[in-house]
Amino acid sequence: MDAKTGEMSGGCPFHHDGGTRSLLGRTNRDWWPDQLNLEILTQQGKSADPMDEDFNYAEAFNTIDYKALKDDLTALMTDSQEWWPADYGHYGPFFIRMAWHAAGTYRTGDGRGGSSSGQQRFAPLNSWPDNGNLDKARRLLWPIKQKYGTQISWADLFILTGNVAIESMGGPVFGFGGGRADVYEPETVYWGTEEQWVDQGVETRIIPDEGKALENPLAAIQMGLIYVNPEGPGGNPDPLLSARDMRETFARMAMNDEETVALTAGGHAFGKAHGAHPADTFGGAPESEDLHLQGFGWLNDKDEIASGNITTSGIEGAWTPNPTQWGGDYFRLLFKYDYELVKSPAGAQQWQPINPDEEDMAPDARDPSKKVPTMMTTADMALKMDPDYRKISERFRDDQAALDDAFARAWFKLCHRDMGPKVRYLGPEVPEETLIWMDPVPAGSTPSDSAVADFKSKVLDSGLTVSELVKAAWASASTFRNSDNRGGANGARVRLEPQKNWAANDPEELSNVLGKLDELRGDLSMADAIVLAGAAAIESAAKNGGYDVNVDVTTGRGDATDEHTDAESFEPLEPFADGFRNYLKTKAGVKTEDMLIDKAHLLGLSIPEMVALVGGMRVLGANSGNSKLGVFTDRVGTLSNDFFTNLLTMENEWHPVEGTQEEEYTGHNRETGDETYRASRVDLVIGSNSQLRAIAEVFAEKGGDKKFVDTFIRAWTKVMDADRFDIEYAKYHN
Repeated sequence: MDAKTGEMSGGCPFHHDGGTRSLLGRTNRDWWPDQLNLEILTQQGKSADPMDEDFNYAEAFNTIDYKALKDDLTALMTDSQEWWPADYGHYGPFFIRMAWHAAGTYRTGDGRGGSSSGQQRFAPLNSWPDNGNLDKARRLLWPIKQKYGTQISWADLFILTGNVAIESMGGPVFGFGGGRADVYEPETVYWGTEEQWVDQGVETRIIPDEGKALENPLAAIQMGLIYVNPEGPGGNPDPLLSARDMRETFARMAMNDEETVALTAGGHAFGKAHGAHPADTFGGAPESEDLHLQGFGWLNDKDEIASGNITTSGIEGAWTPNPTQWGGDYFRLLFKYDYELVKSPAGAQQWQPINPDEEDMAPDARDPSKKVPTMMTTADMALKMDPDYRKISERFRDDQAALDDAFARAWFKLCHRDMGPKVRYLGPEVPEETLIWMDPVPAGSTPSDSAVADFKSKVLDSGLTVSELVKAAWASASTFRNSDNRGGANGARVRLEPQKNWAANDPEELSNVLGKLDELRGDLSMADAIVLAGAAAIESAAKNGGYDVNVDVTTGRGDATDEHTDAESFEPLEPFADGFRNYLKTKAGVKTEDMLIDKAHLLGLSIPEMVALVGGMRVLGANSGNSKLGVFTDRVGTLSNDFFTNLLTMENEWHPVEGTQEEEYTGHNRETGDETYRASRVDLVIGSNSQLRAIAEVFAEKGGDKKFVDTFIRAWTKVMDADRFDIEYAKYHN
């Protein structure tokens, strides 16, 4: 990662401050020490999910009366409740913010965040300052969620409600795809290391002049924000500095300049910001409040709510004179007036038009007979002051149709970026158009059993080694991330830029292997050929070890081309570290074994599956660069439990290799002192960590060799087939 630009391509996903941090950063227990601890009830593999094991959300969603649901949501928009009245008599702007903030946590660095599991219901997101009072939005939705039950997840409901809100106010919508299944506990996501959440005067995460970049994979400028501080960096109302932060943080969320401008303008075409009183006059966030408030936080005083004395961001006012109607007023006012810096009643920095015409003033949110000035945030002023943003803004000001289209597409991308391939999208409003950011893959064809068998035979007679074939298959499939369902073997993008030249993939060797497979594959797709070749190699390696196994990977993958691939968007998928291949680009600010755990989590692996894959990859000689680290066997290419038996033997003792910063170790025979093996931190942690050692002992003990082989093959197949959504979802599109 470039210290000046924060560039992510090929960069370390962790900071380098000389120390070592946890992958978790601050956890919920750090923020709320008195929080009820439920972890004891999820030990030994017990699930927090109340659904039956055979519950299939896609099937449930496909039974919903979609029109009735949208009609109910449309009616809700203007059904103002006394306990939380609707500004301007319309909840639309409120629900747009709810949907935006559900989706806007997505970041490309590790694919985490986003709307796909309904995480806004849980800490810490339910209590972030930027999500102030969205607890009320979710309660307004409860009667509808209760009515439709398991047919609609909270995660889908958040986004669909945002779409209906836009439509109900005349705004453009590109489409909607359902299929986001809920989870029932907070997901493990690294949100940062700060000791406090966003506060004025707190240092922003990016200061180029001081060489401080926005840490990868983070995407927000301060802890507790979705994007940037609307008042400016650290509360500094400098539009150009705000533009700098906006450009960086929106890029981290997969948005370019045009999408950034369209989203900002489109979102601010509706509703108002709230800063009626200083925030410290209200209550705490939901997670810290008393039991009797039942999960409500921030503002709960009936009189204050009734009078509209609400504070969320601290900024006060509407952006346009028509806060519940889509149109071009946002850009018209932004360029029509000069703006002066003022302070809201809550003390926040904001911008107000100088001498506005009465028709350009906004109605009071609770009394339409009153007129109040509109306002702009420092982030809004950035669209006028930054030269690149200004060009786009002026074009949108002069071409409403262009703004309509750009906002609709950007909103759709914002809300769907973490869903993965389009085949996962369900419902009647999935758009016909397939967009490049969906990582499209042409449909493949399923080869016959005889064609597969013939190909495997040719591969094993080709002169390619077990090591080479396993490495190529792993390089193709192990890019998969279950966080945003990107990567994987389908499409065979390992033969395209940028993946074919990633250092972890041993590009020269990979090119030779892929070239040979291309010669042998016949009518097979390259995607299938790569995976099947890996399967053939493992079957052969297992046979050498005395096991007759079948590595039953799926077929029918298609081959993507450069035209199907947004190469830049694949750069964050490059592994900085891959403990399964004993690959480490440079020492990071996080322990290498922690990065192994992180990758295993993104691949959806269990602890035994992770341990089996590490041991199996070592004995198969699948290390990047053909390193000998962790290759605890004298029969490389044979699938055996030698890694575990030689790791756990008491004949060896281990010592750090000088100059490697304790990343490499040598094993020495206790009696003779002779060097036996070399190992990495990832290798030795399996014998050092008590829980991992317990798994290794199962694989090393009498009868454990078969258990190891079975677990390895199960884990290998899971990785190879992780992205086969085209098979899983085919029946929902018939």
